[in-house]
Amino acid sequence: MSYAVKELFLTLQGEGFHAGRRAVFVRFAGCNLWTGREQDRATAVCKFCDTDFVGIDGDGGGRFADATALASAVSFAWGPSTAARFVVLTGGEPMLQIDDALVDALHAAGFEIAIETNGTIAVHPGIDWVCVSPKAGSVVVQRAGDELKLVWPQAGSDVGEIERWDFRHFLIQPMDDLAADENRAAAVAFAMTRPGWRLSLQTHKLLGLR
Repeated sequence: MSYAVKELFLTLQGEGFHAGRRAVFVRFAGCNLWTGREQDRATAVCKFCDTDFVGIDGDGGGRFADATALASAVSFAWGPSTAARFVVLTGGEPMLQIDDALVDALHAAGFEIAIETNGTIAVHPGIDWVCVSPKAGSVVVQRAGDELKLVWPQAGSDVGEIERWDFRHFLIQPMDDLAADENRAAAVAFAMTRPGWRLSLQTHKLLGLR
């Protein structure tokens, strides 16, 4: 199987539980909740995505012929050190492309594998760290994992239902749009009234990182 990757780069994880950790990001092209085209945003299930996942023309992106080729690119991006190797598979929706071969190849290269997914497709059982970011209006089937990251506010989100899902960490993250100041205040208020949740900020944007 070949893999369509929008971009692949070394950075610091900017948000969520692992914020500040060195990581190789692999952003897969394509998503099942929005085409990525602005003309389709109004009718998409996910209307607030701030990520370009269309095509394979980003830095480090391309079409990789097989799992070995993609794992080699991830290793090259990380560099020669074999310590604490960490890769984040994101998108778009990475579970549209992740398979046994890729998980095995990344593990063979010494990487701990994290995923950032919308949860509408069951996550591969070999993934080491599962982060689900549910989108209101979608059918979430991945209701267990390590980290649930809810972008806030989202009209139609059933927080009471989400809190019954089996995650070790619950994080609330303000939506980055034209109402960013109000969204941050709403996320702070959320965390203050629901002590089982923690606030997550997009520190990579504050630091000018990707």
